[in-house]
Amino acid sequence: MSKSGLRKKRNFKGLALGISDTAPGANLSGVGASLSANPAAPASAAVAADTDTTVSEATGLPLEIGLEFRLDLRPEDLVPEKEMGEGAGGTVMKVVHKPTQTVMAMKIIRADATILQQVLKELQILHECNSPHIVSFYGAFPRNNGVQMCLEFMDLGSFDNIYHKHGPIPMNVIGRLTFSVLQGLIYLYEEMRVMHRDIKPSNILLNSSGYIKICDFGISKEMINSIADTFVGTASYMSPERMRGSSYTVKSDVWSLGLTLMELALGKYPFRPEGETLSIFEMLNYITTEDLPSLSPDQFPKDFCDMVDSCLVKDPQGRPTPRELLSHPFAVTCANAKVDIAKWAASLVTP
Repeated sequence: MSKSGLRKKRNFKGLALGISDTAPGANLSGVGASLSANPAAPASAAVAADTDTTVSEATGLPLEIGLEFRLDLRPEDLVPEKEMGEGAGGTVMKVVHKPTQTVMAMKIIRADATILQQVLKELQILHECNSPHIVSFYGAFPRNNGVQMCLEFMDLGSFDNIYHKHGPIPMNVIGRLTFSVLQGLIYLYEEMRVMHRDIKPSNILLNSSGYIKICDFGISKEMINSIADTFVGTASYMSPERMRGSSYTVKSDVWSLGLTLMELALGKYPFRPEGETLSIFEMLNYITTEDLPSLSPDQFPKDFCDMVDSCLVKDPQGRPTPRELLSHPFAVTCANAKVDIAKWAASLVTP
């Protein structure tokens, strides 16, 4: 995100990572290995929300950063409400933080004990993120042979679930989603120096206020490899260079974005022949060697088709970065469009 595009908001999370510098795989008993609120904060300051208004200078509209609390996050204060489904390698639960009555999404990630320390260190990055296009992070702690992460609750869920239930996503909504995801990727890469690594419809979320945010980013190769069933879901969105074992770059995220946009527009995963189920190896071979389908300008806006095609160039040297994509005519149109996402979101809720 360009610094001129968003007036930066102060980070009031007040969260710190109490992890010793023990080697990966060390015994974590007795180690303050939770990502939680500053223990020095008084109980009366359990919630300290920043009330500054953040405005996008590109659209003139208020942007939601996400609630940022000083939370003394402890497992015993989290009350499960319902299971929301399977996330990256584990279960996602809707929970309520009893002291503040904050609704959260708790993701239970199964992580190999030998890399648990590294995983917790990586989660420190989440504390420092402050973008209206990225799901807010409340804290994490090691528990039950894994890590439990508490995130902002996005009540309408993922675009994967939305299109499977309601059909292809309207083009004006895809436009706003494109702008939001590009801004999120730019922020992660330019401000946080991390890549997302797992852009797909299930990692783009919506809430009833109309905000679109990305989640599940910056996970290391080691963590992904430690979560067996993450690879299966992610492989379909991998760029050709990643499949061939080349270095991962931000342009690999662009490939995944292009494929995601095509899927949302069509209402189906586009690289799978109708009625067929491909194995992982068949999928890898198909994406790296076959001519891939493209969207028809007779059905979709020409600029949209052109942008998706530019994302799906097999040679990463010919593929744009997220920053470069912001200058594409379709992205420029999206940035200036006034779209009532909240009204569309309301139409998704069954009376």
